[in-house]
Amino acid sequence: SKIVLATSIAETSLTIPDIRVVVDMGQARRARFDPGSGMSRLVTERVTRAEATQRAGRAGRVAEGVCYRLWSKGEEGALAAYPPAEIEAADLTGLALELALWGAESNDLAFLTPPPEGTMAEARSLLTMLGALDGKGRITNHGRALSALPLHPRLGHMLERAGPDASSLAALMAERDPLRGAPTDMLLRLEALRDLRAFQRNRIWQVNSGAIDRIKAEAKRLRRNGKPSDLSPAAMAALAYPDRIGQRRKGDDPRYVLSGGKGVVLDSADTLAASPYLVVTDTDSNPREARVRMAAQISEREIRDLFADQIDWVDRCVWSKRDRRVVARRQERLGAITLDDRFWIVVPEDILAMAMLDGVRDLGLRLNGASARLAARVELVRAEGVDLPDFSPDGLAASLEDWLLPMLSGVRSADDWKKFDLLPALRARLDWNQTQELDRRAPGSFETPLGRKVPIDYGGAAPEISVRLQELFGVTRHPIVGGEPLKITLLSPAQRPIQITRDLPGFWAGSY
Repeated sequence: SKIVLATSIAETSLTIPDIRVVVDMGQARRARFDPGSGMSRLVTERVTRAEATQRAGRAGRVAEGVCYRLWSKGEEGALAAYPPAEIEAADLTGLALELALWGAESNDLAFLTPPPEGTMAEARSLLTMLGALDGKGRITNHGRALSALPLHPRLGHMLERAGPDASSLAALMAERDPLRGAPTDMLLRLEALRDLRAFQRNRIWQVNSGAIDRIKAEAKRLRRNGKPSDLSPAAMAALAYPDRIGQRRKGDDPRYVLSGGKGVVLDSADTLAASPYLVVTDTDSNPREARVRMAAQISEREIRDLFADQIDWVDRCVWSKRDRRVVARRQERLGAITLDDRFWIVVPEDILAMAMLDGVRDLGLRLNGASARLAARVELVRAEGVDLPDFSPDGLAASLEDWLLPMLSGVRSADDWKKFDLLPALRARLDWNQTQELDRRAPGSFETPLGRKVPIDYGGAAPEISVRLQELFGVTRHPIVGGEPLKITLLSPAQRPIQITRDLPGFWAGSY
């Protein structure tokens, strides 16, 4: 008799003699992209109905047989029909490198399931950071060397750059964490690999000896002839994870921003919690703010030495919601982390104005007084079908760059914006002909017989003014604005309302 322990081999066309009984545990091992490690790893999941049917067939391949399924009929109804396409869930960095080696794009090939564009874009971005692709997406000589290695490009790049000394680290990063309950420091794992007995004498954490053995065997396989490296383990790890160089954020909590733009957090009691810079090699994959599971402390000098060609000075001029003003800085950056930060003194006016425009969007566009009256006049005439710019709140907000941006010189803060007069900017939107048509149809003011100009309020249901009764002596025709009679509130000499009228001749003949 024989007992065969199998995984996915049971779903192939391979025939093993004398198999009459299959015991199916209902589990499957699949390659899934692990955001925590940045590489694909095998994960254990529930079997699908299609896989279970294929496995059951093994029992009847050479003769009648029996398949025992270790799940209930009720559970079977909850199983997925088919396994997912691996290309939709796996890390595609290796595929992107292979396509670049062939000189092909993913849409050049007739994939049964096309690779997701977003995942492919992330893979190419990583390969560019590793130096495997150039700025135009073409494979480099270094990329050709990586494609020849039976390793993830991250680990292959590290081995190519750091030499044989990086073999243990490469094997460690490809395997599950061999320590349980230990701090995140990667050096503890390397210490356990060097001398497990001595490590266990001095440490209280649980060690997975099977994982240690696998890591050692893989390290031996990966070890190649080459020149020893003077790089620290953290520097070696940074070669594999250029997108995971972490810089501690301001504040008491050990939170870090990674060079790739994501955020991670350490336990406050962790031995690395005070480190200004880290290389993060494994996390719990939380999409909002991942918790670090393995990392190493790295110095700023090592970061500068390793990534000198990727560190750039960036001029940054933005609206700060916290400071409520435009902030202009010159920053030396590696991806999303800032190695040096200085004031940007001489900033071009157009860049300052563009940043302040974001401030206007944040603070809000508030029309009042003369600017509000002008906007109301324009909207009243537009409603009559006259071709004028859109002065509605939504229309003004949508066209800020056209009419407001050129007028923001000298405006840098919330206080400046509070004092800013919008009227000249709004008037500049209207050409001479449009202004004349606006004044004819919806004048900004009403001139009394005494020569005083009274602003017309267009903010209500109808245009209106408030004026002392005595100032209208001699007006025998009621003023028309926007095609309708002007609403007039007549005031006493003490500025108190006496009468509201839309018919002055009638008022003179009657109520007066």
